Amino acid sequence: TANVQKTGGAGGKTGTNHGNGSINKNKSVLYAQGCLKKTLPRVMLAPSLTCHRNTMNTRKRIAILYTGGTIGMMQTEHGLAPCADLGSRAQTWLGGQMDTDWHLAAPLIDSSALTLADWQRWLAWLHQHLDKYDGVLILHGTDTLAYSANLLALALAALNKPVVLTGAQWPLGAPGSDAPLNLQTALAAFDLPDLKHVAIAFNGTLFRAVGSSKVSTEHAAGFATPHFAPLGQWQPESGWQQLRLHELPPPLGHAAQATAFNPAVNIVCHTLTPGANSAMIAHSLQHFAADGVVLASYGHGNAPADADLLAAIAAVCAQGVPVLNISQVAQGCAAAVYAQGSALRAAGVINGGKCNRETAVALLTLAAANGWTQPQIEQMLRHWQLWV
Repeated sequence: TANVQKTGGAGGKTGTNHGNGSINKNKSVLYAQGCLKKTLPRVMLAPSLTCHRNTMNTRKRIAILYTGGTIGMMQTEHGLAPCADLGSRAQTWLGGQMDTDWHLAAPLIDSSALTLADWQRWLAWLHQHLDKYDGVLILHGTDTLAYSANLLALALAALNKPVVLTGAQWPLGAPGSDAPLNLQTALAAFDLPDLKHVAIAFNGTLFRAVGSSKVSTEHAAGFATPHFAPLGQWQPESGWQQLRLHELPPPLGHAAQATAFNPAVNIVCHTLTPGANSAMIAHSLQHFAADGVVLASYGHGNAPADADLLAAIAAVCAQGVPVLNISQVAQGCAAAVYAQGSALRAAGVINGGKCNRETAVALLTLAAANGWTQPQIEQMLRHWQLWV
């Protein structure tokens, strides 16, 4: 069954943003199971889901998919937990400029509990409902929001309308919460006629999804794209400024949209550190069956000349499993620069260029599900401006 709440849209009161604030964001318990069983409707992202929308052509129709996260949490006896009544509590910040239909994902989650099965359900829902709306706003917990934004952008590469993700560092209604500004920024993004991509709206800033990362748990400026300038800045008083939508890559051809998704794929991430770490990574590669490997190496993609590590990487690559070598530096680029990285390249890794961890995980998740070859993975890196 579905629970769809219809409201007015963007506009209304402006929020107050006090930067890092003083809210104690206690997320020790992710769910208040007893409470949610009574109040949370079972919303299966299924073909039977129906929405009632305004038929006026002059008003934009936006779907809001609420997946959980701090923005909608309420205090329970166990700590902060997602609650299903965010739609009614957010009414203050939704004026009358566009129509919004609220959809609740089931289950509502703390985003640190995100699974590939969640991605599969959300993708299925988007494929089914995108055509009914002028855009989709996804409310998401901040812990893994950048992972989801990257995945959706890569999976919906032929998108022709905006899909915007936002959340909050502090719950809506908490003193000094960043939620009102984030909601207003996200809704304002649907007024940008040239935005036909997946994007993140946060703290008055619009970011491209591919290349995005969460960069702070302490301040309202929680997200960034270290390799790319923001797509724009928004404030209630001045609207949009410093727009850079023209710098986004064009949509891929329609054939690229036919991407499969398999929640059973295993993508593993390893980060090189000085010491015994190389031996641990080599052992893991030899004994854990992975469908893709992200290796976060030093600097420009360099690694120690450890014989066991290089042999394990070469064996994985020989089996056709992609190993994507990325820099562990926030603004790093894995490329053929230093001789120290030559042995790693000879073992068969794919240099990820400006690819960050979130993008790498999303890319290999789709690559494993669709059987993409190394040239196809490299083509995606090039298209998304991650290769120079």
